[in-house]
Amino acid sequence: MSQIDLGAYSARIGYAGPHTASRATLTALSQAHMEHIPFENLDILLGRSISLALPDVAAKLVGARRGGYCFEQNALFQAVLDALGFRVTPLAARVRGPNAPVRPRTHMLLRVDLPEGPFIADVGFGGDGPLHPLPLQAGMETWTSGFGYRFRQEEGLWVLEGHDGEHWADLYAFTLEPAYPADYEMANHFTSTFPRSPFVLNLTAQRSWPGGRLILRNRDLTRRAGATLERSVIGDPDHLLEVLQRDFGLAFPAGTRFSQPAF
Repeated sequence: MSQIDLGAYSARIGYAGPHTASRATLTALSQAHMEHIPFENLDILLGRSISLALPDVAAKLVGARRGGYCFEQNALFQAVLDALGFRVTPLAARVRGPNAPVRPRTHMLLRVDLPEGPFIADVGFGGDGPLHPLPLQAGMETWTSGFGYRFRQEEGLWVLEGHDGEHWADLYAFTLEPAYPADYEMANHFTSTFPRSPFVLNLTAQRSWPGGRLILRNRDLTRRAGATLERSVIGDPDHLLEVLQRDFGLAFPAGTRFSQPAF
C-alpha cells in the first residue's frame, strides 16, 4: 500500500490516541472512523466512477471529507493499519439476508492478527455492522450498546451473525483466503454499475457510534438511540441536501440532484 498521511487521517476522525499496534488502538480507531466517516454511495448516484486507488480514496474520504462504501472504507482503514504496523489480511464476503439468493463476494473486510488472536475489523458494512473489531472465534458473543455479534462455522465458511435485540440473523459469510486488488476492482465495478445493484437503485448514508445509529435509505431517515427508534421522511431534493449536510457532514452544492430516490 502507498503511504498514508496518518496526521490528516487522525484529524479527520478526531483521534488523538496512541499509534501502537494493539487491540485498544484498533478498537478506538474503528469506532472513531465509523463515527466520523459516513458509509455512503452518493457518487454512484451522481454518475461518477468509484476509484479504489489509495490516493483517490484518501483524497475523497479524508481530504474532501466525504464517505464511501466498503471497498473505499476498508481500503483506507487497511492502509492506516498497515502504516501502524498491524498484520492485516484483506478478505471478501458474500452478504446475506432473509430468504436472499446466494450473492457474489462483493464485501471487503479485514483480518487483523494480534497477540490475543485473529480479529475481524470492518468499518465498511453499514447498517447493523459491528462498531468494534470482533475476535474470530466460533460461538463467542460480543455485545456493544445492545447489539450482539458472533461467528459460526458452516461448511468451510465463517458466518457473521448479528443480534438486534430480538433475534440472530446472518450478516455475511467468508473464507480466510486472502483477497487481492483485482478481486475488489471486479466487485467494485459490478456493485457500482450493475443496473440491479442495490447501490445503483438506492441512496444510502449511515453513521454509527456507541449506543446510536443514523441510517438514511432513499427518503427514510432512521435514528436509533439504544432501543428507541425515531423515523422521519425526506420531503424533497433540497431537504435531502440539508439532511446530508446536517446529519452526515456531507456537503453538496445547492441544486445537486441524485438519480435516486425519486421525488
